[in-house]
Amino acid sequence: MLDLKVIHSVLDQLEEERGIPREKVVEAIEDAMATAYKKEYGKRGQIVRAHFDLDTGETRFEQIKIVKDPKDLIMPEDDEEEFEETQKTTKESLDSDEKGDDEEETRVRFNPEQHILIEDAQKMKKDVKADEELVFPLEEKDDYGRISAQTAKQVIIQKIREAEKISVHKEFGQKQGDIITGTVQRVERGNIFVDVGRANAILPYEEQIPGERFKQGEHVRGYLYSVEETPRGVFLRISRSKPEFLYKLFETEAPEVANGVVEIKAIAREAGSRSKIAVVSNDEYVDPVGSLVGQRGVRVSTVMSELGGEKIDIIEWSEDPTTFVEEALSPARINSVEIDEDENRATVTVESDQQSLAIGKGGQNARLAAKLTGWKIDIKSEGLPEEDESPQPEADQPLAENDEITKDEKEEAVEETETPASEDDKSQESK
Repeated sequence: MLDLKVIHSVLDQLEEERGIPREKVVEAIEDAMATAYKKEYGKRGQIVRAHFDLDTGETRFEQIKIVKDPKDLIMPEDDEEEFEETQKTTKESLDSDEKGDDEEETRVRFNPEQHILIEDAQKMKKDVKADEELVFPLEEKDDYGRISAQTAKQVIIQKIREAEKISVHKEFGQKQGDIITGTVQRVERGNIFVDVGRANAILPYEEQIPGERFKQGEHVRGYLYSVEETPRGVFLRISRSKPEFLYKLFETEAPEVANGVVEIKAIAREAGSRSKIAVVSNDEYVDPVGSLVGQRGVRVSTVMSELGGEKIDIIEWSEDPTTFVEEALSPARINSVEIDEDENRATVTVESDQQSLAIGKGGQNARLAAKLTGWKIDIKSEGLPEEDESPQPEADQPLAENDEITKDEKEEAVEETETPASEDDKSQESK
């Protein structure tokens, strides 16, 4: 038998904590009970409905029969040839007059478990009409209480799982675009699987900071950029290499950024190596660069530590492209900047001893400056032949497209896994 106290408690909990109306759960239980009853005791073609009384715990089963006019039916005494001819004629009629208002309906074969002839129905209800439903009680079975209890339990478990899935998706959907923290479960094929509480996340290889290594059980922070619902659960993807991760770290460390007094206008980042950030203050009394650096560099040092020592240049943003490009190329001293708006190009002149500093190791300083400002940058040194002039770095796309995560990896990310790290994982974690 069903324990009504338990049923009521579960229904209240589902409604209060997970937002599922108790009527919906009861309706699902009734549908499942009807299906179970028909499977166990019913006949082919039967329409069975169940009514579950929450006050008494009793379940009542009913058979539904549809009232039919004989002219709309193929009766058992009709031979097969007549039936096939009727179906053929009806189909041809429908095909020839698809747009007509009075299309002839296809006749259906009479099933005594599903239909009742109108003349028989009128003996029970004088004003009955064709296609109306009549209800017939079904006999109680000795063991149907056991079936009801099992079915109710299964439906409630299913509803809890569905509600949990919806709740998790809603929770992390609200966190999308923020930093989340989790514990490393395992490392497979370079991808890091992270337990973030009610869900699992994956830190793809291409979203990691080059050179970083995480061991099983370590805490890891990442920028949540994707929340996807799959048949097996909620699938999360996080990143530590996106510019947005750097932005959110400073938003956490600098209250001036969080409350909008200081605005981060642009970020150019080569994760694990160097980043440039352009900031502006909406309050003339607040230093935007100093707000991110912090007293004695505490704030920027905290961010750099989270990023494994990644160097960060913080400059003041300017509407004037000449000033902005000059600032972006710091720490090099710039003699002049010429802007060609038609070509979206900035030609920068420096002293010969500043050229290597302006370009940076491997062209990184100039490349990041171009990405930060959005201008193509030519760096020229005064007094050197034209062939010694620097290459022309251009602004890259701010974010690269992510490689596709495979279906298997999605499924792995939503499973609870306690498997120890493999030998390949250990070799990656050892550094």
